[in-house]
Amino acid sequence: MRPGLWLFPPNPDTWGGSSWLLETSAGDVLIDCPPDSPESLRFLQERAGHNRGWIILLGREGHGHCRRVQELLGWPVLAQEQEAYLLPGLAELVPFGAEHRLLEGLHLLWTPGPSPGAAVLHARGGVAGPLDGLFCGRLLVPVAPGRLAPLPSPRGFHLPRQQRSVVALSRWLPPGSPLWIATGAGLGALRGEALVPDGARLLASLAAGEWSSEDVRTSDPAP
Repeated sequence: MRPGLWLFPPNPDTWGGSSWLLETSAGDVLIDCPPDSPESLRFLQERAGHNRGWIILLGREGHGHCRRVQELLGWPVLAQEQEAYLLPGLAELVPFGAEHRLLEGLHLLWTPGPSPGAAVLHARGGVAGPLDGLFCGRLLVPVAPGRLAPLPSPRGFHLPRQQRSVVALSRWLPPGSPLWIATGAGLGALRGEALVPDGARLLASLAAGEWSSEDVRTSDPAP
């Protein structure tokens, strides 16, 4: 997508979800699990041979074949404590609470709504260098080119809880940040785009309730 940032093909094991790999000065960060394909696993194995890294799960919808990926890479797995129990016996599982700083420049915030343990990752400065991006998991889902919205999920909380998480996220982020947003949902509605630009403006409008009622629909088919 840009230097130091990769997007994997849609993952059929997570209902077409999107997984990202972020390169930092301290190592690689795999955000949600990519498809369990030879190509994806080979790419990750090559990265793991030269870099330390972490796997961050931003919600249960992104778990996929996490156990197999973790065994292949040997990287610690971070999951919000509300959903860490879904990964029993996983080696190097690190639960986190309301907030967590992985490294300077990589911060996690619990944003329940799409699932009880949904979270977001903000990458800005520190080990992330000049990047200023938000990995929002499925808190926000594509609805049109350049547009994301907090859509209800059949496996999540009610919509008002999700909307409150969007408001809390907007207040938590530094002013003017992020420059872009990467979602963990399917990207079809973005029509060929991957990163949604002008993330701070978009979040501010969503926090203010400026989104169409037409966007309120079930975002993913039930499994």
